[in-house]
Amino acid sequence: MDLLTLVKNINSLFWGFLLLILLCGTGIFFTFKLKFIQVRKFKESFKKTFGGLTLKGAKADKDGMSSFQSLATAIAAQVGTGNLAGAATAIASGGPGAIFWMWLSAFFGMSTIFAEASLAQKYKTTVNGEVTGGPAYYIQAAFKGKFGKFLSKLFAILIIFALGFMGNMVQANSIGDAFNNAFNINPIIPGIIVAILAAFIFFGGISKIASVTEKIVPLMALFYILGSLLIVILNISSLGEAFKSIFVGAFSPEAATGGLLGVTIKQAVRYGVARGLFSNEAGMGSTPHAHAIAKVKHPCDQGIVSLMGVFIDTFIILTLTALVILTTGALDGNTTGISLTQNAFNLGLGTFGNYFIAICLFFFAFSTIVGWYFFGELNIKFLFGKKATKIYALIVLCFIVLGSTLKVDLVWELADMFNGFMVIPNLIALLALNGVVSNLLKEYENKENLKS
Repeated sequence: MDLLTLVKNINSLFWGFLLLILLCGTGIFFTFKLKFIQVRKFKESFKKTFGGLTLKGAKADKDGMSSFQSLATAIAAQVGTGNLAGAATAIASGGPGAIFWMWLSAFFGMSTIFAEASLAQKYKTTVNGEVTGGPAYYIQAAFKGKFGKFLSKLFAILIIFALGFMGNMVQANSIGDAFNNAFNINPIIPGIIVAILAAFIFFGGISKIASVTEKIVPLMALFYILGSLLIVILNISSLGEAFKSIFVGAFSPEAATGGLLGVTIKQAVRYGVARGLFSNEAGMGSTPHAHAIAKVKHPCDQGIVSLMGVFIDTFIILTLTALVILTTGALDGNTTGISLTQNAFNLGLGTFGNYFIAICLFFFAFSTIVGWYFFGELNIKFLFGKKATKIYALIVLCFIVLGSTLKVDLVWELADMFNGFMVIPNLIALLALNGVVSNLLKEYENKENLKS
């Protein structure tokens, strides 16, 4: 058995069964534990996220980012190539009904991400004058002694490899492929351009990362949303049938597609949940790094803001991708992944669809590179100190250029595997600290009640 086959078998076990149950189970547990926090605090989350937004933005420094900058950095990591390919893969492999299960897993995932962000805030610390935090810190708080140190260091190593190295390599590969397909450009050219732009941001520190993400994320999201909405509006007569296929297909996949795909309910659930969780990253331990360094008055302030990240990623962007595919009739039973999304946008926008997807892929993948680099950097500091960050940045830049030129099936599978491994210590710590999360929320709500 070769390495690729071995890693694929591990991922099939992890992402096909074990992690889906663990991630969804954790989300369900926190949903009931926190009395449906994602419903009760949704309006407040929207207000906290967008209420004080200005075109000028806020200045980040060693004391951290603004609440919106932290959310933007988290969304930068969440909204990547998975938003263009993830929904397509879910539909092609699990039928339109997979989108229903994607919504359901995201709904429960919102409570998980609230717990992650609140704990990241609770256990953040200052190292050499800089605010830092994330799962490595709350894992140590959950488990004292040698076990806590081992688990936290294991998580840090796994996320550096999963996101900082291999993950960024495949994001660069997506950009290279997209520009090669749309403009017939040698993939290494956009790879080098991305590396140069990334270097400017990486070596600019936290303030540069915050400044870029708070500007690029709203613009890229708006561009994609408007393009997708245009296609859906042009095909409005098919919208009702699209929603019908989603809800019917959730429980009767054969009826939803007329036997086109030959999928089962089990496949609809598996692919919908897996693609949704992989895209919004709820419970995976990545986005808490961004939420940890937000400058807020109470940990739950950022926990409530974090709800909006999963909502935007899954309920808006992934859903729009799905609706474009379903309303244009692009689903043919053969095409999947990014090719299916490209076909749908070509049907909706003509030849401009190729260029549209290439531009969106550039911004989505580039923003993910910035977010994932930042998460890896915080864990490099945790393991080796600040001096090691420049070496880390140089290695990541080399992977970006290399990744743009290669077919990286093995690297992507390895990134999936490391992602799966890093979920385990994060979820163990979240569940161990569930009482802390509950007490933080009670404390926050008591203060809010006193104000009113």
